[in-house]
Amino acid sequence: MLIYCVRNVLSRRVSTSKSLQYHSIALSLQHSSRHCSTSSSEDLEQVRTLLQLCVDRYYISPGQTNIELFQRGMSCSYGPLGMELRRNLLEQWWHSVTRSTAQVFGINTLSSCSRDNTATHGPRQLRIVESEDLKQILEQQELSKEQIIQEVQRLLQRTPSVRTNFIQGALEQFVPSFELVSRKLPFGLAETGLCFQPSDGSGCPAEVTQTSLVWFCSPRTSSQWLDHWTRQRLKWWRKFALSPSDFGSSDVPEEELEEAASRGVKIMYRFPWGQEPLETLWSRGNTELLQAHQGVRSKLPYRDSRKSGPHIVSVTGNMDRGVMAFISNSLQQLRKEDSKQRLQQRKVLKLHPVLAPVKVALDIGRGATLELRQVCEGLLQEFMEAKISAWPGYLRTLPTSVEQLNTKYDEMGVLFTVVISENTLESGLLQVRSRDTTIKEIMHISEIKNFLSKHISAANNV
Repeated sequence: MLIYCVRNVLSRRVSTSKSLQYHSIALSLQHSSRHCSTSSSEDLEQVRTLLQLCVDRYYISPGQTNIELFQRGMSCSYGPLGMELRRNLLEQWWHSVTRSTAQVFGINTLSSCSRDNTATHGPRQLRIVESEDLKQILEQQELSKEQIIQEVQRLLQRTPSVRTNFIQGALEQFVPSFELVSRKLPFGLAETGLCFQPSDGSGCPAEVTQTSLVWFCSPRTSSQWLDHWTRQRLKWWRKFALSPSDFGSSDVPEEELEEAASRGVKIMYRFPWGQEPLETLWSRGNTELLQAHQGVRSKLPYRDSRKSGPHIVSVTGNMDRGVMAFISNSLQQLRKEDSKQRLQQRKVLKLHPVLAPVKVALDIGRGATLELRQVCEGLLQEFMEAKISAWPGYLRTLPTSVEQLNTKYDEMGVLFTVVISENTLESGLLQVRSRDTTIKEIMHISEIKNFLSKHISAANNV
């Protein structure tokens, strides 16, 4: 069923011209790019290289609109490697938040709501409207502009709103969760998923893969908890970075604070075109919680009117922008001379071992192709059982040089390349090449699985 996303801004002028409406929708869908202020032609070339690599190496799907969504930090059409990188990033975020303290619990809330949430979402809610219903109103030529506005308003009032963040869902879960922890503070509720974000223009908003931690604490400790989570989150981002100094934090200026917030901090990443926020932390007070539970205030702590209820610290992250931040941070362009002393540029995506979507590539060298492939398939099965993601390079049909393979796998961010050859059939020895050092070493086939597991585990524990 075709749907349109319509902003709940009733003061906008409504045109009865059907062609004009459809034209404005088309324009809004195209209005997804924003100009980035780069400081030099070198920065522009770096951005071009980065985006082209993401397309060529299966991180995002091709297409101008899709690339622009990705660059803006919006959810886009990911390729196999991009999807796996985002999954790894979300998994690490979840572990870092829920395992940092015993008092953080996961929840899952509805992505849409049929009732009015103006008190907690503000007047500019995003709503889903069936195109046929909107079309019928716009085609009533006998209606005046004021009557059309009234009809659209009534339509919006009976259509569901979509979430732009996870705050409301966490507020609604507070009372049962508070009972779960024996009515003791502090505790937190975590959630991940897609949220809608208002577009830059007048069209349908884009989706963003968000992470959310809503932390409930006493009023006197809210400031300390904001500082605590700021340190924890910045430390987490830097843990997986090749250049940790590109990640930083900054206080939100007073004039940019959200209505309910008294303080705010942003975790930033320095892209080639400038700094962008990855996570935003707010000290939100208790106003939103009291508004969300007007009917059951007796279940909230501090029932005495002279005392305030629990205060909230929220941590909201954009994992789509996080994916691009780590790709940008990990991309190295190295110059080297080939055997004929020609200067060449080597691009390497040095993603952290825990985040890298492919840990090992399996290829075959010289020898009996059928037998070598059988060995690769057996090794691939071992890797799958050990939850080590592997790339079945041995299935390729076109002849490819070793240099071309290394270039491809380095740009994909593959940690190790394992080559099975005739020597493997005779002695069980295979060749292992490291992405980060380019060093090739000989290893027995029985050792490779433990070698990879230990390498990934050691990197995660740093």
